[in-house]
Amino acid sequence: MNSVTLSKPVTVSGQTYTTLTLREPKARDLLAGDHVTGETRKSYALMASLCDVELAVIEELALPDLQAVSEAFAAAMGNGQPPAGAGASQ
Repeated sequence: MNSVTLSKPVTVSGQTYTTLTLREPKARDLLAGDHVTGETRKSYALMASLCDVELAVIEELALPDLQAVSEAFAAAMGNGQPPAGAGASQ
């Protein structure tokens, strides 16, 4: 598990987040992207799934925090290698 301490806390649905912890990815996490449109939102949905937070939390991150979470996400998903089936064009 990788934790990222946010430089700017994010409040969504009445809950304030100061850190995000990415858990080990599971096959079901790949399905998170199926519920949104757009490649960027699909990536954010996967990040949110691994952090067990709403997509809105990722969308509200300051850009430096998004970068830090993105780096932790890439490491969790295999050092930047896209998971099987992710990002495939249809």
